[in-house]
Amino acid sequence: MPVIAPMPAARPTRLPSQREGSDEAMAAGTTVDHLTETYRAHYRSLLGLAALLLDDTASCEDVVQEAFIRVHSARKRVRDPEKTLAYLRQTVVNLSRSALRRRILGLKLLSKPMPDMASAEEGAYEQLERDQLIKAMRGLQRRQREVLVLRYFADMTEAQVAETLGISLGSVKAYGSRGIAALRVAMEAPA
Repeated sequence: MPVIAPMPAARPTRLPSQREGSDEAMAAGTTVDHLTETYRAHYRSLLGLAALLLDDTASCEDVVQEAFIRVHSARKRVRDPEKTLAYLRQTVVNLSRSALRRRILGLKLLSKPMPDMASAEEGAYEQLERDQLIKAMRGLQRRQREVLVLRYFADMTEAQVAETLGISLGSVKAYGSRGIAALRVAMEAPA
């Protein structure tokens, strides 16, 4: 945003004479008519300035329009109407910089993959392994499958598995080791 002089301190109001009226109007800031004429005369050059800083036409047009809006809203603080174009140029540059900063920040945020996110190839490979594991699990004996599911997928201890299935701790260990051996053979076999 351009640096704009602060508003002068409030003075007692008095009615100006006709001759003083033009001086008072100039001291009050840039008029809407002057800003409109500046807009008409310099829109394309300001658009070209924005185009040097930004890459797409829509963003350039947005920046130039926003610059005119901002200078229009602060026109009473632009003491010298001859500097209106300079204020507009500086505002276009500042708004273009801001737009570029937002884009760069957006690209930085978007370019980082999610930390736990697998690529599509990894996801497909994992899905194939899961399908192969499920198929191998279905090929196990019922007790072996129950022990492995409770032990490794439900994350139970061997004692909890024994209590849940109503079998001894030794049986849980035996079914578990035979089940893992059978899974290893099934997973290594060509599909």
